[in-house]
Amino acid sequence: MATVAITGAARGIGLELARQHVEAGDRVLALVRSASDKLNDLAAASGGKLTVHTMDVGDDASVKAGAASTAGEAIDVLYNVAGVTGPSSEKELEVADWKAWDDTFNIMVYGPLRVLQGFLPQLHSGSKVINITSQLAASTWPYGGFYAYAGAKAALNRMMRSVAIDLKDRGIVIGLVHPGWVQTDMGGEGADITPQESAAGIRKVAADWTLETSGDFLKWNGEPHAW
Repeated sequence: MATVAITGAARGIGLELARQHVEAGDRVLALVRSASDKLNDLAAASGGKLTVHTMDVGDDASVKAGAASTAGEAIDVLYNVAGVTGPSSEKELEVADWKAWDDTFNIMVYGPLRVLQGFLPQLHSGSKVINITSQLAASTWPYGGFYAYAGAKAALNRMMRSVAIDLKDRGIVIGLVHPGWVQTDMGGEGADITPQESAAGIRKVAADWTLETSGDFLKWNGEPHAW
């Protein structure tokens, strides 16, 4: 049995990761700004395997309090899932909502590092920190738009590549995963794959990750993703 912590576990990929880990018999720490009915139902049916902890990844004090609420449990896998779409407009070149930009970077760049810092004392040699990123972070993405979202995910990737180098001596593995285009509130109903398919792929990729490949950028199906 592994102990797994998941940010953004109230819905979408995070909720499905929580569900699948509970079904596998793992202990799940669900870290959410506010719990959903589906997450509460999952917790109630889990026999104590899943507990819900309040954590807003965009707020320093909330992250520290959320980590403290887990009572120092050793964590085997930490998933940084929480995210936002950020501003997107046909007039992004002419007009930028800088407050929305700040919020996007706060949640998707600073947030994962805040969470890692908050839980670092609970990580151990062999722990894995799996960051959900996006194909939009890659220089090979062939479309325009989504400036704040793509920029934040690119920053996350490069930052976590550096973190991987700095944590290698401690035996902590860092992963970057494009989850696919997923049928969630963010991805839309017309996306390619279901949350169930995405989460199953992410779990397998996470399980197979080694210290030798720490910092790599992979797709949900295990294939390398171009940077």
